[in-house]
Amino acid sequence: MANITKKVSWSSRADDSNATGEGTPLLNGFEQLGYPRQQSGESISQVGRVNTVDMDEEITSDEDSLRGQPKEITHNEKLLSLKYESLDYDNSENQLFLEEERRMSYMGFRCLEISRWVVCGLIGFLTGLIACFIDILVEQLAGLKYRAVKENIVKCTAEGSLSISLILWAVLNSSFVMVGAIIVAFFEPIAGGSGIPQIKCYLNGVKIPRVVRLKTLMVKVAGVICSVAGGLAVGKEGPMIHSGAVVAAGVSQGRSTSLKRDFKIFEYFRRDTEKRDFVSAGAAAGVSAAFGAPVGGVLFSLEEAASYWNQMLTWRIFFASMISTFTLNLFLSVYHNNPGEMSNPGLINFGSFDSKSLEYKLYEIPLFIGMGAIGGLLGALFNTLNYWLTIFRIRYIHRPCLQVMEAMLVAAVTATVSFIMIYFSNDCQPLGPDQAEDYPLQLFCADGEYNSMATTFFNTPERSVRSLFHNPPGSYNPLTLGMFTLTYFFLACWTYGLAVSAGVFIPSLLIGAAWGRLIGILLPSISSSSSIWADPGKYALIGAAAQLGGIVRMTLSLTVIMIEATGNVTYGLPIMLVLMTAKIVGDYFEEGLYDIHIKLQSVPFVHSEAPATSHWLTAREVMSSPVTSFNRIEKVGTIVDLLSNTSTNHNGFPVVVNNAAGDEPAKLCGLILRSQLIVLLKHKVFVELARSKLTWRKLQLKDFRDAYPRFPPIQSIHVSQDERECMMDLTEFMNPTPYTVPQETSLPRVYKLFRALGLRHLVVVDDSNRVVGLVTRKDLARYHLGKHGLEELQLAQT
Repeated sequence: MANITKKVSWSSRADDSNATGEGTPLLNGFEQLGYPRQQSGESISQVGRVNTVDMDEEITSDEDSLRGQPKEITHNEKLLSLKYESLDYDNSENQLFLEEERRMSYMGFRCLEISRWVVCGLIGFLTGLIACFIDILVEQLAGLKYRAVKENIVKCTAEGSLSISLILWAVLNSSFVMVGAIIVAFFEPIAGGSGIPQIKCYLNGVKIPRVVRLKTLMVKVAGVICSVAGGLAVGKEGPMIHSGAVVAAGVSQGRSTSLKRDFKIFEYFRRDTEKRDFVSAGAAAGVSAAFGAPVGGVLFSLEEAASYWNQMLTWRIFFASMISTFTLNLFLSVYHNNPGEMSNPGLINFGSFDSKSLEYKLYEIPLFIGMGAIGGLLGALFNTLNYWLTIFRIRYIHRPCLQVMEAMLVAAVTATVSFIMIYFSNDCQPLGPDQAEDYPLQLFCADGEYNSMATTFFNTPERSVRSLFHNPPGSYNPLTLGMFTLTYFFLACWTYGLAVSAGVFIPSLLIGAAWGRLIGILLPSISSSSSIWADPGKYALIGAAAQLGGIVRMTLSLTVIMIEATGNVTYGLPIMLVLMTAKIVGDYFEEGLYDIHIKLQSVPFVHSEAPATSHWLTAREVMSSPVTSFNRIEKVGTIVDLLSNTSTNHNGFPVVVNNAAGDEPAKLCGLILRSQLIVLLKHKVFVELARSKLTWRKLQLKDFRDAYPRFPPIQSIHVSQDERECMMDLTEFMNPTPYTVPQETSLPRVYKLFRALGLRHLVVVDDSNRVVGLVTRKDLARYHLGKHGLEELQLAQT
């Protein structure tokens, strides 16, 4: 690889604001790009910035003349938003924390461990109940809709007025979707989509506003019911993962801040570190409830969601997943009046494959790998089209009323396209005992036959997947599957990203199952002996895995999910090969769908590894500096003024101690958070009060936990003029052992420390332990490997 020449110019934020001119409009048309004086909610004061990082190319005079001009930024992924804060995944081991831990006996720690298992059990139980509720309501509402439309079609076929049936279908779809879109667009926008990108960011350490609120859960559940019942090309699995995460965040705190109810339990878990682990369990429980895959849920949380892991967490998450699956199966079996047999493994019941139909030969392995490559190509195309569609939505469809209208339009178009495809299809199949169609449409077929195209469109997506997997050979002709694949591909791409609660798993599986079964049908026609090719349902399974893998780029977890959902381990190796191939091919052209949407939201996501060409960058070059610090004993007025400064929103402050002579820079002795300072100001923990004879209660960790997670703003804290002259001793409350690195530490090493330890602040010191800078999430996330080498994302108040 060519050598990299570093070209940097250092400037303060004030200089940057002048250099950037008037700024570039962002995609939503309202915000303006500019560099504020402070870099982020966690960084301190004026920040040095690497302006350009290029390969070793000479700078021409034209380029030099354009250096001071603002560059056009066409997409949100070129920006890094300053509105996101980080979560405190590293415990602040101050004196209060250490005293509490030392007072706790061995039995106390055992009780805490038992409490963690109890919380995980509750998470699994409640997630299973929610999944059962969603499944029953979707089944009932979709059944009512399809029966009404079917009766109208049967009636109108004889009368020759099928246009009425089309209007009825479109109106019913639009009505359901309108309700789901209204509650999302107007009441809780964060509940839109699958929720997996948001949960992935949360577990990475990014505080996504309102992502785990009770209101979000209620809108998510109601929204996904309306979306699926409304006939959109969506699934229930993504929203179930988000729902499980919200349940975990609420149950683990033992209270509801939305309902203002505190049950006085699980108070020890009221911190980001513990909450993160339970949210991981909730996400896994959601996967388990959706697919009936407890092991797959654990692996999904490990591979796709969580950034931090430990061995005990594995078993607790598996326990939550098992409870979730058991609860769902139990209540669904009771609902279906079959309590003795729990046959439904999850919301998405693929049904068990016959072992004979899943037999495969070694000569089929190259064919499966080729199908994986097709899945990767189609997945990359899907993601690219959805990327540009999302850009269009950000620019032009950002108002709630427009979002609702778009969702209703997609619902109506979906119904219209489905009706037209069914109407012009002449694929009539005998309605025999092998077919288990829920709503068979005869339409223009002869008596005793049904329209095969209606099996794919006139049904919920998960039932259509099951039909493609298990219907006997001859149930579909190639033209039916080809037309369905083409139309459903674009409908699903158009649907993902609407202001509705919706997932992409099942639409992806349905698209892949259709073209996979098509390949299974065509293979005998190009071979001299058709007996060497098994049931086309086998190829539907491989195609489904390839398409889903090409879109979301999951490998190990998706392999186990497919195995558990189908109840057969025979195809473990082929599915893994298919998913690996789909990921390799897809990654060559485009990123995974979730990563694309994370970038489009300008989230400062810290990946597992630093950019490959960043070894020459050091902590000194990426850190925020100079740093605003507090003395060990600080004046209250100084603290209030700094926290109240509207131009700053810093969340971490180094605590320093000056030497006796006072002629050298202060040395680091600790780190204190904004939230801690606000609690101290609220309880007026001043030195003068502690020394007086007035009654003064010693502050405890409970006071900080009671304020978590919604710490009051500094504007709500009243400090009198006399109190401003008081002093505050930070010794007992600061973290005396914050993580530090020398200023010459390489960026990959800083990156690895930051990611592995779940840090929010990393202090950079010199040889004498004097603070020279502070590394935060945005300092690291702004560097990425672009088309022309290492690039630095620009920061904006989006």
